[in-house]
Amino acid sequence: MAGDYEVEFVDRGDREARFLVRGITPAFANGIRRAMIADVPTFSVDTVRVIENSSVMFDEQIGHRLGLVPLTTPEPGEFELGEEVTLSLDVQGPDTAYSGDLVSADDMVQPADENVPIIDLKEGQRLEVEADAVLDRGKSHAKHQGGVAVGYRHLQRVEVVGEKSDFEEDEPEILRGVIEEAAAEHAEPVDDEEPENGQLVATETFDNDLSARYPGKEVEVTDVGNAFVFHVETDGSFSVDDLVGTAIDTIENRAAELQEAVQL
Repeated sequence: MAGDYEVEFVDRGDREARFLVRGITPAFANGIRRAMIADVPTFSVDTVRVIENSSVMFDEQIGHRLGLVPLTTPEPGEFELGEEVTLSLDVQGPDTAYSGDLVSADDMVQPADENVPIIDLKEGQRLEVEADAVLDRGKSHAKHQGGVAVGYRHLQRVEVVGEKSDFEEDEPEILRGVIEEAAAEHAEPVDDEEPENGQLVATETFDNDLSARYPGKEVEVTDVGNAFVFHVETDGSFSVDDLVGTAIDTIENRAAELQEAVQL
């Protein structure tokens, strides 16, 4: 996608990450957030055929629980929207049925976690079902939202504007998010790492308390223009990289369709 954007990761894992994007408007930042929630398709159980259920739960409750089990979703292009994959489950009590007991007809679509409990079966109880997982988007149903926690906030800059008086106690000044260091000469080291101007610092590294980061100082907090820190967590259907990349692709595709329609 065209544009002078800068991306920098604050912290990065397979399922959870924070990253800074510079050079975008608030509207575009919200568009990225919405795309990650609503436009990236995932597999989720949609139809359940109960062969035997002698547990204490109704069939509908079992179906609801199966629909909440995150399933791995292959890269775009492997499946089309609306395609289905069948999974089966057959557990005899006394035992607990877990998501890992689901057997998929396709190796690419598997439970993202094996330890999600479905039901505890007593002696003589049995649960045997077949389930069809369908590929769909979060805009059609929340169970297809692979981005379970997606948000953003302004990058903030903290500057020292003066000294506190000798008689003024250091009251906690709570700030949450990520700051761009602009007063390194006044900042306390974190984990023996010397502060440097321009570095990105997560506020939890100093317990979200500016008085601990800049003891004895009067500080001023301002938003950095057109710079937003995204905090993204997935349910394991795919990695953060895949979620963000696919979301950006959907925005780009919609923009191209709009441009083509306008030119007709």
